[in-house]
Amino acid sequence: MPKRGKKYLESRGRVNREAKYSLDEALDLLKETARAKFDETVEVAMRLGVDPKYPDQQVRGSVVLPHGTGKSVRVLVFAKGEKQKEALDAGADFAGSDELIAKIQGGWLDFDKAVATPDVMGAVGRIGKLLGPRGLMPNPKVGTVTFDVARAVRDLKGGKVEFRVDKTATLHAGIGKVSFGKDRIKENFLTFFEAIQKAKPSGAKGTYIRTLAVSTTMGPGIKLNTSALVAAK
Repeated sequence: MPKRGKKYLESRGRVNREAKYSLDEALDLLKETARAKFDETVEVAMRLGVDPKYPDQQVRGSVVLPHGTGKSVRVLVFAKGEKQKEALDAGADFAGSDELIAKIQGGWLDFDKAVATPDVMGAVGRIGKLLGPRGLMPNPKVGTVTFDVARAVRDLKGGKVEFRVDKTATLHAGIGKVSFGKDRIKENFLTFFEAIQKAKPSGAKGTYIRTLAVSTTMGPGIKLNTSALVAAK
């Protein structure tokens, strides 16, 4: 069992691990348990009532948080001609096609998100084995394969969060920074929570959101009263 630091143990002591808190109570505890010297990310973890091995029980999508994530995102756009200029004018850090693909094949991966226009996806597919495992492959399901590259870039720069359930039916995401304050974190959380509810797959049976917790990067998990949240929405 890993040895925990003094600050973590002090933070954990403030949280009743058996209790399920209201959202407001949990957000108050988040601030109390954020003890790191850096601006910690506020994280959400959900266990869903789905079996991801079945196609009709996949949970995947994206949502633009009203107050962003607090992170600087480097966006690359695979496009040709006028779409390259459109992407750069919208704030993309890199835009191109064959030259960027060759650069990536050479080992360069200094970007955080990638967008592609549909007409270049055939070429982008050649580097799918490099981009896919890193979560960098453009995908129409999350809006990163599109001819509206300007909007895609603005969304990613402005706080778009992608989510996908893993093989254990768990979903994780960062929804802001501790420095945002309670009100802005709450708005981001509720926007994210609503997006997950809307993404409920047709094959999901029974209770959809089974457990839900929030935490800071270095802090303990704080369980939420999921039933109350669902009822409120």
